[in-house]
Amino acid sequence: MPVIANGDGAKVWMRRTTAADLTAWFGWLAGVALTVLCFQFISDQTIWAFVWDAPRQAADLLDRAFPPRWSYANQLWRAMWDTINIATLGTVLAIAIGVPVAFLAAHNTTPSVVLARPVALFIIVASRSVNSLIWALILVIIFGPGMLAGILAIGLRSIGFIGKLLYEAIEEIDASQVEAVTATGAGRAQVLAWGIVPQVMPAFAGISVFRWDINIREATVLGLVGAGGIGMQLQASINTLAWPQVTMILILILGTVIVSEWLSARVRHAII
Repeated sequence: MPVIANGDGAKVWMRRTTAADLTAWFGWLAGVALTVLCFQFISDQTIWAFVWDAPRQAADLLDRAFPPRWSYANQLWRAMWDTINIATLGTVLAIAIGVPVAFLAAHNTTPSVVLARPVALFIIVASRSVNSLIWALILVIIFGPGMLAGILAIGLRSIGFIGKLLYEAIEEIDASQVEAVTATGAGRAQVLAWGIVPQVMPAFAGISVFRWDINIREATVLGLVGAGGIGMQLQASINTLAWPQVTMILILILGTVIVSEWLSARVRHAII
């Protein structure tokens, strides 16, 4: 910490130097100026008459959406089951691809730091850079509407998530256990099976279940672009202004997400 001497020669401790104080104040001033500039830009692009009218419109929408059309639930169970299957199969696909990619990306397991690791990292980054809804839009064009496009969209989006978290877990393993297995004369595959995999299994289980829980939520909206699941019923109900049906669909989605959250938490607790 900086020290200065006052008039009688006594030393006074300061939090920052004068230059550091000026720099901090300049940083705050620049932050406030940037905030005002951004607000001005947003304000110019906003139709404020719609904003002031939003509470009345929201109240009118809620009035038309309640009570929910409970009888419509009988037509939603199959679509909800399709949504769960899309999330589950997409997660399985992501695990099948993401696990090898993670081992190729981790610096302590990759066969080539120069070739294999950059390719694996590129796959992880590319997967995480594109939202599942964008993947679904592309895949619906390629494969047509339906569950296949939804499964592939969930899978392609999840590869990066699983690969990144898992390769970081692999890089954080205890090297002494690997050295102990290697000292017995074990080959590369045996070291992987007995020295590395047991250490990352808890992380792998938690990552997989957590991603499945996320995919349940993401799969509910893929139907909006034709990728199957309950989102297709949601889109159809919105297009026909059947708001009581929309409310019923949202209640079912909320219930499903709550159950999946509970299940994933129980599974993670049991495994980890």
